[in-house]
Amino acid sequence: MTAFVEYLLTGVSRGLVFALLAMGFVLIYRVTRVVNFAQGAFAIFGGFITYSLLRAGVPQGVSELLAVLIAALIGLVFGIITIGGEIPLLASLVITIGLSILSEAIGMLVWGTIPITYSGLAGHDFVLFGAFIQRQYLIVVIASIVVFVVSAYVFGRTYFGKAMSACASNPYAARLSGINVKRMGLIAFMLGGALGGLAGVLITPLSPITYNADVSLAITGFAAAIVGGLTSPGLAVLGGLVFGVAEQLVAGYWSPSNETAVALALLLVLLLWRQSRSLPVGGLE
Repeated sequence: MTAFVEYLLTGVSRGLVFALLAMGFVLIYRVTRVVNFAQGAFAIFGGFITYSLLRAGVPQGVSELLAVLIAALIGLVFGIITIGGEIPLLASLVITIGLSILSEAIGMLVWGTIPITYSGLAGHDFVLFGAFIQRQYLIVVIASIVVFVVSAYVFGRTYFGKAMSACASNPYAARLSGINVKRMGLIAFMLGGALGGLAGVLITPLSPITYNADVSLAITGFAAAIVGGLTSPGLAVLGGLVFGVAEQLVAGYWSPSNETAVALALLLVLLLWRQSRSLPVGGLE
């Protein structure tokens, strides 16, 4: 029973990291209608940059904050490349795949192929319901909840959030209202970069990352975003939690090497389920 509680609690923490990635997918898609398959690259850069800054002697809190800010700037650059010109939607999607591959190449050249990690929150593990939990998981939970609460307030109560929502629901009407839809799209990419960077900063002390870890992170984040149809942040968070717990249970009771396979299987089931919901009554016509 203690092992199950440990897997469950750590799965929730990992699920919150996946939820941050999923929110990045949702935010960018809602504003630009682009599925950003380079979302996992932001997490990799966040972890790698924090690692390099720590080795350079920068304090941990400052290193992590700078890593998130740099990831946001990378997101802005990716946005300029992806939607900066009059690029067809399908071409933009292909561009994000290319940017993901380019990010892997940069990561391999700069940081090598050996898995990278660094120490998280200092201190001893704490006991919760009889299970020993690393303090870093507590940071993951607190940071994620803060981000979710702030995001809900910004997008529900502020003019900026309403302008972003207007771009998502009706870009033409948003333009008529004086909203710069292109600029909002670039801001969405920048925020997606920050969310991905934060996910990388939080997960790297718990799970060493490599230059190509963006693929598995992007798959799980995308799968979580699919739960809400790429438009609902709340359901994306729920999806992240489900995937986080499922992967941790698989790793604990089966094998860690099967985590990605489980994520792919669940993603396939979700895609088939959503497709069946969109079909006319009676099936294919």
